[in-house]
Amino acid sequence: MKRRQLRGRTVVLTGASSGIGRATALAFADAGAHLVLAARNAAPLEDVAEQCRAVGAQALVVPTDVTQADQVRALAAAAVERFSAIDVWVNNVGVGAVGSFTETPIEAHRRVIEANLLGHFHGAHAVLRHFMARKQGVLINMISLGAWAAAPYAAAYSASKFGLRGFSEALRGEMSGWPDIHVCDVYPAFMDTPGMAHAANYTGRRLKPAPPLYDPRLAAEAIVSLARAPRATVTVGAAATALRAGHAVSPLLSSWIGARVVERYLRQADTAPKGDGNLYAPSIGNAIDGGFRHSTTPCRWWMWAALGGALWLGAQAVRRPR
Repeated sequence: MKRRQLRGRTVVLTGASSGIGRATALAFADAGAHLVLAARNAAPLEDVAEQCRAVGAQALVVPTDVTQADQVRALAAAAVERFSAIDVWVNNVGVGAVGSFTETPIEAHRRVIEANLLGHFHGAHAVLRHFMARKQGVLINMISLGAWAAAPYAAAYSASKFGLRGFSEALRGEMSGWPDIHVCDVYPAFMDTPGMAHAANYTGRRLKPAPPLYDPRLAAEAIVSLARAPRATVTVGAAATALRAGHAVSPLLSSWIGARVVERYLRQADTAPKGDGNLYAPSIGNAIDGGFRHSTTPCRWWMWAALGGALWLGAQAVRRPR
C-alpha cells in the first residue's frame, strides 16, 4: 500500500490535552502535519499547541465538548476555515466510571456513553460528508481492548467500547464504495496515561491499572501509521492481542476472572474519596504519562498468570469431543 505523505496534511484530534492524545499531537507535529486540537479545557490545549509549533507545525486550538454535536460541527468548520480541508480525523476522547453497576449513578453511566460512543458518532458525522465531497479521508477511532474483553465494574465503559467496535464495522461497510475513504480502529492494551487518575471513582478505593502497562507513545505511533497507511484495525501491546484471543475462547470465563481480579484488588487497595472525576468537568493536568509503570507491584503478575491458565483450560474444554 502506498504510504501517504503527512507533511502539510490537516489532522483533527479530539482528546488532545493529555495521555495518548497529547502524544499523538506531538507525533503528528513531528511528521509535519497541520493540527487542529480539541478538548474541553483551552489552557492545556494551548500548551500542547506550543510544543507542536516549536517543531515547526501549525496548530489551531478549538475547545470542544464532544458530547455536544453542535460543538463538534463547529470544530470541523474551524478546521476547514483555517486549513481549507481535513485529511485525517482522530476520535480519541475516552472517559470511564469505575464502580459496581448499581452503586454507580445512572447519570454517570449515561455520561460515559455520551462521551465515548456518541462523541465518536458526532466526530464521524461531522467529517464524513466532507470526506465524501473530497472523495478521500481517514477516520481513526480510538477504541480499546475493552471492545473485546468486558471490564466488570466499568459497565458503561464496556458498553461504549463494544458499541464503538460495531459502529466502526458498520461505517466500513457503508464506506466500502469509497476506496479512498478509510475507517480505522485502534485497540490498545492498558496504557500508562493519567486516564485512571481522571476516571470517576465510586469504589471508595484508590484505583490503579493492572500491569503490563505500555508507553502511550506506542499508541500514538500506531495512529500516525494508520494515517500514513490506513488499514481496518490495529492492536497496540501484546496483552491486547492475548485478551482478545482469550475472550474469543470463553467470554463467560473471561468476565468471571475479570470480576474476581477487580474484587480482590479493591479489598486490598487503600481508601480514597468517591468522585465524578472528569465526567462533567475537564481533567486537571496534561501529562502524557500516568506514572503507574513505576508504581505497580510485581505481585499483581499472578493475575495475568491466572487469566492465561484459566483461558488455556477453557480452550482445552472447547477442543474435547462431546
